[in-house]
Amino acid sequence: MLAQNIVAVGAGFCDGLRCGDNTKAAVIRLGLMEMMAFAKIFCKGQVSAATFLESCGVADLITTCYGGRNRRVAEAFVKTGKSIEELEQEMLNGQKLQGPQTSAEVYRILQQKGLVEKFPLFAAVYHICYEGKPVQEMISCLQSHPQHI
Repeated sequence: MLAQNIVAVGAGFCDGLRCGDNTKAAVIRLGLMEMMAFAKIFCKGQVSAATFLESCGVADLITTCYGGRNRRVAEAFVKTGKSIEELEQEMLNGQKLQGPQTSAEVYRILQQKGLVEKFPLFAAVYHICYEGKPVQEMISCLQSHPQHI
C-alpha cells in the first residue's frame, strides 16, 4: 500500500490553503498514525511499528509530503480549482497520481469493514478528490480525529 501518497495529497492541500508548518506537521502526524493503524488492522502480525520509524517509513513520508508529485498536484488543485485529471495532464504529462487512487482503494476497504470514521484523514482526502467536498474538510479532520485509532 502506498498510503504515504494519500498523506502527501493532504500535505499538498495544506500548502494550497497556505496553512502553516504546524498544520502540515499535524497532517503528517495524523497520516503516520493512520498508516500504522491500517497496517495493524489489515496486516496482522506482519508489520512492526518500528518499521514506520525506519527510513522507509517516516523519512519517506516526510520527503513525499514536502517534495513529491502528489503534494505538488494537490497544492495546484487548491490554487487553480482544476480537476486532478486536468492537473495530471498538465503537470505530469498524463501520468496518474498514486495518492487519489490509493485513497479510493483504502476508502473502499474501510467502508467494507465499517472503519471509515477511524481514519479521518484518509477519508477526507477521498471525499475531496472524488466527491467534491471542500478542501477545508481535511483541516477539520485534524480537530476531530480519534485519539486512539
